[in-house]
Amino acid sequence: MKSIFYLLMSISLFAARPALALPSDEMFEALKDAPTAAHAKSLEEDILDAMLESGSPTADLVMERALLAEQAGQSELARELLDRVVHIKTDFSEAWLYRALHFLSDDKLSQALLDVNEALTAEPRNFRAWLTLGRIFVGLDQNKEALEAYREALRVYPLYAPALSEVRRLRPLVEGRAI
Repeated sequence: MKSIFYLLMSISLFAARPALALPSDEMFEALKDAPTAAHAKSLEEDILDAMLESGSPTADLVMERALLAEQAGQSELARELLDRVVHIKTDFSEAWLYRALHFLSDDKLSQALLDVNEALTAEPRNFRAWLTLGRIFVGLDQNKEALEAYREALRVYPLYAPALSEVRRLRPLVEGRAI
């Protein structure tokens, strides 16, 4: 009986949230023009918070449960919940990305690639999805494609440290060294 009470409380808390808080174009423009890495990091956090809201209270609740399951080390349950989220809200970029990350951690590169493509179809400015796409390409020994994916992440977020690092690492391998 207690668990039903907590479930209903969680649902009512999610229902009270705004319907949709997608990152605005202004947020992405500010990220692109951020003068410092610290300022960009603050904008990144705001964008990521907004991207975790799908516009569907049900999808948001299941997504929260998936994240909690992952934090508790229940990876299989987390993936099953993510399966449900992408069925409930097919244009929820973050759900597709999180599921892609699960597939990537299990070395299921083709499934991860499909999901990251869905994430980017839903939100082409999802810089973490571009970073994940780059990592998938590295896993497939496709360094040229990986470099391009990392550069796409930098077009959205020029100060994105993980993408900057990967571009520095891959550029000489793909384009050669200047003489």
